[in-house]
Amino acid sequence: MPSHLRSLLIATVLLVPSAFAQPARPPEPVLTPEEKVLRAIFTEALAHGQAYDNLRLLVTDSPGRLAGSKALERAVVSTEKMLNALGLDRVYKQDVMVPHWERGPKESVTLLPPAGTKGGGIGLTAVALGGSIASPKEGVTAEVIEVKSIDELATLGREKVAGKIVFFNRPMDPSFVSTGRAYGDAGDQRFRGPAAAGKYGAVAALTRSLSLSLDDVPHTGLTVYASDQPKVPAAALSTHAANQLSAALIATPRLRITVKVHSQSFPDAPSHNVIGEIRGTEFPDEIILVGGHLDSWDIAPGAHDNGAGCVQSIEVLRLFRTLGLKPRHTIRCVLFTNEENGTRGSTAYADLASKSGQKHLLAVETDNGGFQPRGFNLGSTQGPAHERAARWRPLFEPYGIYAFSKGPGGTDVNPLLVQGSTVAGLTPDSQRYFDYHHTSTDSLDKVNPRELHLGAAALASLIWLVDTQGL
Repeated sequence: MPSHLRSLLIATVLLVPSAFAQPARPPEPVLTPEEKVLRAIFTEALAHGQAYDNLRLLVTDSPGRLAGSKALERAVVSTEKMLNALGLDRVYKQDVMVPHWERGPKESVTLLPPAGTKGGGIGLTAVALGGSIASPKEGVTAEVIEVKSIDELATLGREKVAGKIVFFNRPMDPSFVSTGRAYGDAGDQRFRGPAAAGKYGAVAALTRSLSLSLDDVPHTGLTVYASDQPKVPAAALSTHAANQLSAALIATPRLRITVKVHSQSFPDAPSHNVIGEIRGTEFPDEIILVGGHLDSWDIAPGAHDNGAGCVQSIEVLRLFRTLGLKPRHTIRCVLFTNEENGTRGSTAYADLASKSGQKHLLAVETDNGGFQPRGFNLGSTQGPAHERAARWRPLFEPYGIYAFSKGPGGTDVNPLLVQGSTVAGLTPDSQRYFDYHHTSTDSLDKVNPRELHLGAAALASLIWLVDTQGL
């Protein structure tokens, strides 16, 4: 090869970037002090988070943590140990008396064959509603009347309802992007429907499970009776079974079913709120609270509802301790008892807070599952707290958190709202929550560790910002 061509080839090769050359890394952005703290919080949570391991322990050792149960007692002991392991300034329990209801042997709902035909009954997948009374031992057998709402039941009146089993079959509205809104919109038929059925002379009540999934997993939940009206046994059908029954009633309107419920209520039982705190360096009597509820329904492992919220709240204190963040105000973790069927824990805590004169600057709850965090809802009697918190949106957006909306906080912190506290709730992505809510499938495998730890980091970040900058 001529020398001038060899020189040209070498020059060309030197000018062409190698396929294996690493691109130059862009310079690290200059972070503000706030950005540095949030990055440290999220890095620690994602790389070394302990919330998922704590959740595994909680749901393995203490599934079915309903008020009054041995499982809830074990959970109190277990979470107290978790808090003590953090070397906090104080860990203690608050005594609370809670209701004690047990479902007893497995309930059943049987669709009977039409009169004059042969064949056995067809079992419909069902679960008794929390607080339901028992049926007679042999069950309740009657014709079924299907309604979509309590208002529709009222238009039928006693003449058409008495002696029948009322079947509430209004699905959650799938058009709502917020599944929590859909749940609230459909929830009255479970919460108040059986009491309304008893008022008009029904002998039992069935409700469609509150879920957007079409499956054969029934969802339990609390139903409440009126003290001055007859009480009837009540159960929820899986969404599949509800569709099955509805179709059968179209084909044979006077079908009968048998409902058997074996539940029993007992005297109130002792339980506890579990509390741990890091004392504030400047304002120790001013409290920033983070919490969730320790109880779950008896059929549920309670991973998302609300084991996730409990371990995220514990993780907030661990993050402060591990990162050496010394709060100006006292940071308090409260694991409330009895949210599911009585709210005795939150009532007792709010009563004590009122009597003690302690000021709660912020009370933030995590009780919407351990899914990817999207933002917070905030409420206050002192103006639009969600708008004030939205000034921090640029700090949260790198972590996929952007929504600061007006909202009620949550069931366990709401009693503090009337005492002047700003309340808040973590709002994760909601699309899967009601697939598992109040069911036997609310298990550890349904929780993603990274999503769980991102939620804990989001909570710790909000609390640190409120502590250092105010809201």
